[in-house]
Parts: sequence; structure tokens; C-alpha cells
Amino acid sequence: MERIVVLGAGESGNGAAILAKKEGFDVFVSDFGAIKEQYKAELKAHDIAFEEQGHSKEQILNADLIIKSPGIPEKAGIIKEIRAKGIELISEIEWAYRYKGDSKIIAITGSNGKSTTTSLIYHILKQNGMHVALVGNIGYSFAKQIAEAPAEWYVAEISSFQLDDIKTFRPDIALILNITPDHLDRYEYSFDKYAAAKFKIADNQTNEDLIILNQEDEATQQYLEQHTINPRTIYITMSDQLHNNQDGAYMNNDEMHIKWDGDDMKTTVHDLALKGKHNQFNSMAAGISARAAGIRKEKIRDCFETFDGLEHRLEYVATVRGVDFINDSKGTNLNSVWFALESMNKPVVLILGGQDKGNNYNEIMELVQEKVKAIVCMGIDNSPIHKAFDGVVSQIVDTASAKDAVNACYALADKGDVVLLSPGCASFDLFKNYEDRGTQFKEAVKSL
Repeated sequence: MERIVVLGAGESGNGAAILAKKEGFDVFVSDFGAIKEQYKAELKAHDIAFEEQGHSKEQILNADLIIKSPGIPEKAGIIKEIRAKGIELISEIEWAYRYKGDSKIIAITGSNGKSTTTSLIYHILKQNGMHVALVGNIGYSFAKQIAEAPAEWYVAEISSFQLDDIKTFRPDIALILNITPDHLDRYEYSFDKYAAAKFKIADNQTNEDLIILNQEDEATQQYLEQHTINPRTIYITMSDQLHNNQDGAYMNNDEMHIKWDGDDMKTTVHDLALKGKHNQFNSMAAGISARAAGIRKEKIRDCFETFDGLEHRLEYVATVRGVDFINDSKGTNLNSVWFALESMNKPVVLILGGQDKGNNYNEIMELVQEKVKAIVCMGIDNSPIHKAFDGVVSQIVDTASAKDAVNACYALADKGDVVLLSPGCASFDLFKNYEDRGTQFKEAVKSL
């Protein structure tokens, strides 16, 4: 019996192990850290052998195939030993792809907007009666979904980390929403290598497949100047550059056009449930994907109006004495903060801070000067924020908990203002993750 080792026992690793067990392989799971109780219980329920708090090399290096969780970097010692021994190493999405049967895949990657676009595509397909599952970085792991509840369509949010170790993974419809600097520590601090990792989504596509790209994205255009890709390519643009018979999507003033097979679907931005220019782009990306998947334009329009958006992504929490509170805890980089501020049309009290990833706050300086009346820092080390904005924003306050941050914002805000949690940083200095940060923020707002 072929022996399969899975490195990492989170959602991705456990899903890979469960699929391998179902397919009759000898499976062993190894996690360098502690395994969460829910995942241990899952492995035990499927009678899968595992270890935690370290890797047993003799148990790992005798594998026929190793499936790596996306969080494990190439520089990890065990990965170097696997490479040296020549054992095949793949990602969980590659493993899942090998068992997907005749199903179709819409795969979405990009630095920002992935979760919203993925969720909106899923919403459109599901509302129109398609047998569809939401997988990848959002929802179930792709492999676990295939093992436990296979579908005819998979809408998958895919990170560059997941694409790093694919061999045959080939989506029918791929989207690269944008490419801005993020996670560069995983790519030798090379933006070109990071961009190439995103474009791996198209590596195995043929001219029968479709890729949807951002016409305004500089890194995308630079990559295409230097490389040829196989799939049929169509574009989304916030301008009216596609104002012809070409398939794609574009904006013309407040009217959105989604063209497919020469048929122009028009809708006004005022009818979109998702607000902000970035969400107009996300809606165009979802709309053209749904048209390519065979959904009628009238049905897409209806879904644009009914989609609620995501928790922790520009999520309206409450209005307290005329002050709106918005939870954008998922905004863990400055590009996300830029989009969040761009969509605000009231004076903003902004909550920034957390585990800084080497942010260059000049990226949001112009919008901060235009829209932000006060900044409330929420982190252990707030010095980078002070260095950037002292003298730019008249009031900057330091806090070290969600409750203190919300109270400080409430004291600084006037009726008609908005308090925006869009930290631009990772959450691990004070919180378990961005969900925990957003949840604590919402609880603090509700206790006002």
C-alpha cells in the first residue's frame, strides 16, 4: 500500500489526510506544533495515525508522497530534507484536484478581494440551483469537501502558498484580482517571484479554459509582457476601455457592464448590496465568472442586490448615537485599509495596528489626510503608526485591547462620524487571529 504523509494538521492537512484515507492509502499526519483538539478528534474518528510537537524523520522520509500544508515555508528543515531525498511533495489543492472527477473549478487568487469575490460567485451559483461547494482558504478544505460531499462545481479561494506546490491543478475559470506586495518573506523578498506564484494558477490551463485579469493591475501587465499564458484571457477594468464588443467587464460612470458572448449585462452601482469602488470591481469579477459558468444575467443582477457580504470585511456592526461602527478586521495589509478608507463617505476615526509586517504607511497617507480625523492604535508596539502620522492626524491614542479601542473611538467621534476597524496589520500580538479581533470589537461596540 502506498504511504502518504501529511505535514500540518489544520483544515488543509486534515482534509488531505481524510481524502487519502478514503482512497485506501496508508496515512500519517505530522505537525511540528500542537494540534487543535477539534482536528485531533477528527483524525481519531477516521483512524488516522498522527504526531504533534515535532517531526519524526523516520516516519516522514519513508513516504511515497508528501502533502504539505500551505503554512509550512520552503526553508523549513524537514522540507529541505524531503527535497534532498527526492520524495514527491505537493499541496493539498493539487491532491484534491487528482480526485475531483468531472467537476468544474472556479479558482480565485489575488492580494485583496479574494474572499468577497469567492463568496459572491458561490452565492450566485448556489442561488441559481447549481450543485456547488465553497472551498480553499474559505469554507472547507478542497480535499475534505471531495472526500465527504463532492460537488459538480467548486468555487475555490486560492493563496499563492497553495499554488506553490501544484503539478496538474487546472481550474476551468481562473481569476487573478490584483497583485500587490504581501508575504514577500516567503518569496526571498522578490515581488517578481510573488507575482509568478500568483500566475501559477494558469500554468496548466489550456485555450479551452478562461482566465480573468485586472487590466489596471501593474504587476499583472508586467508579467504578461514577459510571459505567455495559454488560457483565453478576458479583462475587468474600472474605466470604459472595453467599450466595444469585446467580452469582459467595465465601468462607465455609475453603470457596470458585464459582456459575455456579445451580450451586455448592465446594472447601476446603486443597486449593488456591496458598496465602494473595490466592491464594484469584485462584483464585475464575480459577474463575468458567473456568466462564463452559464448563469443568466437577470439572475446575476438579483444576486448582486441580495448578497450580504462577509463577516470581518467592511461589516456594519451598529450605529450608536449617530456614530457608525464598521468591522474590517480582515484588513490585514495597507492595500485593504486603502480600499476601506476609499469606500467611506463620512469623517473616520480609524483603528490601526497589530503585528506590523514592515508597513509603508505612505501608501495610505493621502486618504488618511483626506478622511481620517483621529487614529486609535491597537497593538503592543504602536511606534510605526506614530512615526508615520504624528503631525498629520491631530489626535492619536494608544490602546491595548478591543474594549479600550472602542471606548477611545466613541469619545473621539461626533454624530455623523464612522469608527472603522481596519488595522492594516496581523492580529497575533493581542488576538488569536483576525476573527477573534473582529469578534471582540463587535462585542465591545454592543456593550457601549
